[in-house]
Amino acid sequence: MFSKGQIIFGVLFFIGFAIIIGYTYRKDLKLHKRFYSGSIWVLVAFIAFILFISAIKYFFK
Repeated sequence: MFSKGQIIFGVLFFIGFAIIIGYTYRKDLKLHKRFYSGSIWVLVAFIAFILFISAIKYFFK
């Protein structure tokens, strides 16, 4: 499947990537709060739409 070196590389890459993403998110937190303050409602609408589609599929099998 995967060699030991590939697994080590994957784990180290994931850890490094997560650290870099976390750092840049913290650095830009002021901008996120300023420009994306209402974006939570887009996420709520998207989840509600997916649940609505799933309900339709479940009830009209």
